[in-house]
Amino acid sequence: MSLITSNITGTIFEINVEVGQEVAVGDEVVIVESMKMELAITAETAGTVAEILVEPNQPIEVGGALIRLA
Repeated sequence: MSLITSNITGTIFEINVEVGQEVAVGDEVVIVESMKMELAITAETAGTVAEILVEPNQPIEVGGALIRLA
C-alpha cells in the first residue's frame, strides 16, 4: 500500500477519484485550494484507490494523507 499526500497547505476543494478506481502516475486525484488558487495533487505511483482519507472543505497540511492506494 502507498499513500498520496499533500505537498501544499490548504483546503480540499475536489476529489477526482472513487474507491476501487485505478490510477496511473500523473493522474489528478485531488484539487486543493490554497491562497485562492486551485492546485492539482497527482498520483506519484500507480494503483487502485483503497481509501479516500479526506472530504471536500477539509483543511490539509503539507504531508497530510489524502488517498491510500492498494
